[in-house]
Amino acid sequence: MNSIARTLWDLLTPTLKKSPPAIQSKRSRKRSIGAAKPPTVPAAPGSMQSRYDELVDEMKRIHGIRVVKWRSSTSGCAWEVSYADGTTSRLIESPYPKGPMSCAVFMHEIGHHAIGLRTYRPRCLEEFHAWRWGLDEMNARGFNVTPSVLKRRDDALQYAVEKAIRRGLQKLPVELVPYLPKHRQVSEASNPSS
Repeated sequence: MNSIARTLWDLLTPTLKKSPPAIQSKRSRKRSIGAAKPPTVPAAPGSMQSRYDELVDEMKRIHGIRVVKWRSSTSGCAWEVSYADGTTSRLIESPYPKGPMSCAVFMHEIGHHAIGLRTYRPRCLEEFHAWRWGLDEMNARGFNVTPSVLKRRDDALQYAVEKAIRRGLQKLPVELVPYLPKHRQVSEASNPSS
């Protein structure tokens, strides 16, 4: 009879003994979603993907980079965080290299650290040197730099130049003249006083 007579508490106790799911704030959930983990499926030795995997490991090791997030889009960013104890973390977000385009974006972000953040001014000149470093490294290591990758670089640099002009750039570095937007080139050519 004792086994039949149960209280409501007796019925709830088994469920309370299970550990409740972790409650996360939006911010911590967002951070855990972006955790930088490489692909879980190992690439076949000698495959192109295994070469990309080796490149990622090498670049992170050589340049002391920590990947904050592997992006699903072909965009990225690079930055540093300096701490009170004098240490600095070199950080990037980037797509994981799986082909020429994602590899180029990854190498461009590594390039910002390789050449040194804020070494070149204005910012559009730093973009130019980061792209040049990344694509030169890809070529030197035998990775394919396709016409689509070169177009992406050209579009990115044209955008960087346009942005700098909108923000009041007075003198365009000579390296960036080829990336001056077409409508700007026409107006510059028609107005010899500028």
